[in-house]
Amino acid sequence: MTKKIAVLSGDGIGPEIVSEALKVLGCLESEFGLKIETEEALIGGAAYDAKGTPFPAETLAIAKEADSILLGAVGGPKWEPLDYSVRPERGLLGLRSELDLFANLRPAVLYPQLVNASTLKPEVVSGLDIMILRELTGGIYFGQPRGRRLNGKGEREGFNTLVYSESEIRRIAHVGFKIAQKRDKRLCSVDKANVLECTELWREVVIEVGKEYPDVTLSHMYVDNAAMQLVRNPKQFDVMLTDNLFGDILSDCAAMLTGSIGMLPSASMDQEGKGMYEPIHGSAPDITGKGIANPIATILSLGMMLRYSFGDMENADRVEKAVISALDLGFRTADIYSEGTQRIGTAEMGDAIVAALRKN
Repeated sequence: MTKKIAVLSGDGIGPEIVSEALKVLGCLESEFGLKIETEEALIGGAAYDAKGTPFPAETLAIAKEADSILLGAVGGPKWEPLDYSVRPERGLLGLRSELDLFANLRPAVLYPQLVNASTLKPEVVSGLDIMILRELTGGIYFGQPRGRRLNGKGEREGFNTLVYSESEIRRIAHVGFKIAQKRDKRLCSVDKANVLECTELWREVVIEVGKEYPDVTLSHMYVDNAAMQLVRNPKQFDVMLTDNLFGDILSDCAAMLTGSIGMLPSASMDQEGKGMYEPIHGSAPDITGKGIANPIATILSLGMMLRYSFGDMENADRVEKAVISALDLGFRTADIYSEGTQRIGTAEMGDAIVAALRKN
């Protein structure tokens, strides 16, 4: 059965890295019989420039019709002066909300070939394999009321609301425990229950859900300690479960343990397994158009799509093994380059991974 992918390249380096993922997809079609259709649509700053909105109605329609979504990146300084309501990031948040993509899977894996690219000592990060599960459609990013106003003293103030319902916490907790069951059966729930009533409820509900998964060891950690422990002893974690804000911060922290944020894919999924797949890094306007961006996170995101949304384990394995093969051959983009390896550009890395796909 042919699967349909909505391709949203977005802004900055988005089109460059998505182009390389599409090379890989094309190879899977021609060499291994994968049946895929793609349809492109605008989002973010590119959509605002063309349509006056970062999230056009036609983009939503294409995304809803598709079986899965491949996203590049959104945003950049060009659009920062815009009103908050039409900034590029509103397109991304709107897509997550409209499609109810509530479960954000962010693996942090350190490949043996890149141990020296990490800023931490090899003995601290070697063998790292963490899955951070971030709740994506609730919390302070979506809570109401929010805004800016003048207070009683005539001063400007901004305000946001951190709010989670029991059902929102419960459904993301179930996802976390099910992922842990397929890994090392350990789940650490991260909160700030000592000072935030919302995350006090988070902890209570996670404990309740945990009783349904007696084979999974549940622990809890305050977010400030979790940030410290990620740097101090990251291999103590297996699955980390956390809310929208904390997950946003911790997953970027975990990214640098692997040597580069350009290496890490992500999946944002709904209740039925439909997902949006994207690298966790941003649009990197400072290197846009230079041909030096690392496309590996986007290519690995494609691999996650095959695995989690399409159930195509064979082709997902092929993609991941091709990335490893390219790294084994010493190919490196600028962000992961080290002495003794071969520094190449975005398109060359895509070509190397396609060549490894064909060879394997």
